[in-house]
Amino acid sequence: MSINSTQQPPESRAASHRLPVAALLALATAVFITILTETLPAGLLPGMSADLDVSESAMGQVVTIYALGTALTAIPLASATAGWPRKRLLLTAMGGFAVANTVTALSTDYLLIMAARFVAGVAAGLAWAMLVGYARRMAPEHLQGRAIALVMAGIPVALSLGVPAGTFIGTLLGWRVTFGLMTLLAVLVVGWVVALAPDYPGQRPEGRTSVLRALTIPGVVPILFVTLVFVLAHTILYTYIAAFLGGAGMGDAVDLVLLLFGAASIVSIWAVGALIDRRLRALTIAGVLLVAVAATLLAVLADSPVLVYVAVTLWGLGWGGVPTLLQTAATNTGGDSAQAMLVTLWNGAMASGGVAGGLLLDAFGSTALPWSVPVLLAPVLLTVLAARAHGFPRPRVSAAE
Repeated sequence: MSINSTQQPPESRAASHRLPVAALLALATAVFITILTETLPAGLLPGMSADLDVSESAMGQVVTIYALGTALTAIPLASATAGWPRKRLLLTAMGGFAVANTVTALSTDYLLIMAARFVAGVAAGLAWAMLVGYARRMAPEHLQGRAIALVMAGIPVALSLGVPAGTFIGTLLGWRVTFGLMTLLAVLVVGWVVALAPDYPGQRPEGRTSVLRALTIPGVVPILFVTLVFVLAHTILYTYIAAFLGGAGMGDAVDLVLLLFGAASIVSIWAVGALIDRRLRALTIAGVLLVAVAATLLAVLADSPVLVYVAVTLWGLGWGGVPTLLQTAATNTGGDSAQAMLVTLWNGAMASGGVAGGLLLDAFGSTALPWSVPVLLAPVLLTVLAARAHGFPRPRVSAAE
């Protein structure tokens, strides 16, 4: 089951020659909120741990509990809310972020903040399971991939600009101010969505595809495998990039490296948005190859700062469009049920990547981290190449499937 433009009301189809940019930007800002809420504590841990009188390692679990909330609830919530109107569902998720970030900003109790972070993770699971489908239904069929790319631009913007800005504000004014601003941003998105986003009905019971049924759809399992292993490979290196750079004598260049990565990711999002509706398969293959080549350069030539910068730029160019590519492939092939499974596996891979990277770091040192990436991406590339009929189809073959 796939959501497409034929489900739009007649008046939407009549006016669907261009993208509803203002409404899609509201969704992109919602994506920005989900990513920034998840990652912001990484830059604020010292202040948070000191204020709450817990260790930094204990404070770091606010990131883990968020990912756990998303991974545990994405699939059941997608099923339970499948019949809800799409606007109401997004407003509920943004309301969840507003409540969770308000509690985080005001509470002095560590356990209450952990509970709030779990709620934020649940809100993220709710949002991620429907944002791609919502964006597709706003766009004419030939521009659906571009619509998803515009919405997914919230990811690199959050990582490259949001986290540094939030960290700066938190250092200057206190970490509670930063989370308070996140609440205000969520409230802004609520008003934005109410004013400008079109509404679409949920799926009727007879039209829904269960998770188990979605797994039997040709192409869904390859997409989920690619998602799990690709995200795992990326996370192992990205989580410990500071440790790797420190081992390479570039510990003082972490900010510049992350800025280059974020800027290249934004370029990647733009390129994917321009081409995804015609070249999803080729773009996915290119993304896998670019990330593998970048990691290999880091493994072999880390003693050259210039080549490290080149490698990180290639990494961002390869990775930036991956969320858009994989979520588009999943929704094209298996609809919202496949998208909910992708969200669960994505967050599971992120959590596993942190653990696996830590084990590699302890056992073999930072030089082992980039080598893990091409090893893991070899089966990913083979899977994408093999899924040429379903999942990552060749251009112009969908009508014959």
